[in-house]
Amino acid sequence: MGELDGRVACVTGGTRGIGRAIAEAFLAEGAKVVINGRSPEKGEQAISEIEAGENLHFISGDVTDQAVCEGLVDQTVEHFGKIDIMVNNAGGGGDAAPLVDMSDEIWNFVLNWNLNHPMWCMRRALKYMIPQEWGRIINISSMYGKTVIPTNSHYVTTKHGLNGLTKVVAHEVGAMGITVNALCPGGILTDVMNTDGRVAAEALGMEFQEFLDMMAAPSAIKRLNEVEDVSLVAVLLASEAGAGISGSLINVDGGQVPY
Repeated sequence: MGELDGRVACVTGGTRGIGRAIAEAFLAEGAKVVINGRSPEKGEQAISEIEAGENLHFISGDVTDQAVCEGLVDQTVEHFGKIDIMVNNAGGGGDAAPLVDMSDEIWNFVLNWNLNHPMWCMRRALKYMIPQEWGRIINISSMYGKTVIPTNSHYVTTKHGLNGLTKVVAHEVGAMGITVNALCPGGILTDVMNTDGRVAAEALGMEFQEFLDMMAAPSAIKRLNEVEDVSLVAVLLASEAGAGISGSLINVDGGQVPY
C-alpha cells in the first residue's frame, strides 16, 4: 500500500526538476498524477521516460495565464474524476535589475508566474476540495521568500507574497480537512542549476564544482540538496501523516535560513 493510494494530484511545472521529482514520488506512492508544462515536446518526453501508464497524464499550457490555470484544475478532474493534491511548483525569475530599472513587463510576468498562478490554481482546486472535505495544497516557494537577494525584487516579493498567501488560506480551510503549506528550497541540483550555474561560474572565473561549493557554504550540511530531498517532504505533506501540518513554511535548504 502506498501513502497516496487512491489520490489524484496535479503538479504545475511537472516535466522537469523539482516538479517532476514530486510527480514521480507521488506516483511511487500510488497516486494518479497530472503534470503541466509549457512545452508539449517536454511533456511527451516526461511521459515516455517516467513510464507510469494511465496513472500519468500531461496537460500543456502557460500558467502565467489565468484561464490555463483554471482549465488545468478542471481538466484534472475531468480526466481522473477528482483532485486531492494541488502542487504549485512552476515559477522562476525574470531579468535581474535594481528596482529603479525594473520594467513593468518583467515585474508583471514574474508576478503572474510566482504568485498569481498559485492563487488561481488554489482557488479553483478548493472548489473541488471543500465539498469532499479533503485536500492538500503544496506551494513551492523559496528560501528567498524568507530573505532577500538584491536586483531580484520581483522574485523576492512574489515568494514572500506566496508565503503569506499560504498562511492565510491554511486558516480559511483548515477546519475542512484541507492543509496548505509551502516548501522553501535553497540551492537545488536541478538541470537549471547545471546550465545556468555553469554560466554563472564561468562569469566569476570559477570551476563549476567550486561554484557549487560556494553556493553550499552557508548551509549546515555543506552541500546542495537534490530534487528528491524536496519531493520526499512533499509526499509527507500530501499524505495522511501530514494532516497535522498546515500553514507552515518548511525550509528544504540544508539550514541556510535560520527561521
